Amino acid sequence: MVILRGIISALVIILIWQIIVVGFNLPSYILPSPLLVLTSLKTYGAVILHHAFPTMIEAGLGFILSVIFGVFWALMLIYFYPLRFWFLPLLLVSQALPVFAIAPLLVLWLGYGETSKIAITSIMLFFPITSAFYDGLRYTPQYYLDIAEIMNAKKWQTLFWIRVPNALPSFSNGLRLAASFAPMGAIIGEWVGANEGLGFLILNANSRMQIDLMFAAIIVLTILTLSFYYLTDLLMKYLTARMS
Repeated sequence: MVILRGIISALVIILIWQIIVVGFNLPSYILPSPLLVLTSLKTYGAVILHHAFPTMIEAGLGFILSVIFGVFWALMLIYFYPLRFWFLPLLLVSQALPVFAIAPLLVLWLGYGETSKIAITSIMLFFPITSAFYDGLRYTPQYYLDIAEIMNAKKWQTLFWIRVPNALPSFSNGLRLAASFAPMGAIIGEWVGANEGLGFLILNANSRMQIDLMFAAIIVLTILTLSFYYLTDLLMKYLTARMS
């Protein structure tokens, strides 16, 4: 049903798009028609896929790194109060820094390759993952922890059998949000400086007034983003079912 609703929504958007192009007689360099974009997608399919691959790698590795560091720091914040006292405000302040502001510095320090794009993606996704997992761990019902203490459960047992299962719903929400932003993090890095990737292709097409190619690349980026989201959603549903 979800896929069917998505297809219907996409068809409605395409229909409205076509009506706007025809009704206002818009030139292709302002808004290309869906048919022109589809033709461009077919013509430049190999080129778009070539540029989609590095973007997918950058987004995937950035997402994985942000999950590793996010889980680690959420655990540190839960179990070490001095660290929580000093690091939590810094975590909040880090969100006041726009990614576009630090992206040029990361590209300057790490180069124009994939490393800087992975770092930008990781930084962009770090906060929602850390915050979601930390909140899930923090709001574990106290009576669960009291029962574990009465039964002389060790800290690692309390963590893996009580805190983590209780935190999974909140953690899942953070992961879904991060997964939907992962490709955009890679795109931002490619906009700042790159020689390949969908972000590079979009900028290049825009500078050459190939708006149909730009829309085709955006469609592939949308498909990539949806794939990240739904794969993460399926994985977290499976883990939640197994640990509940």
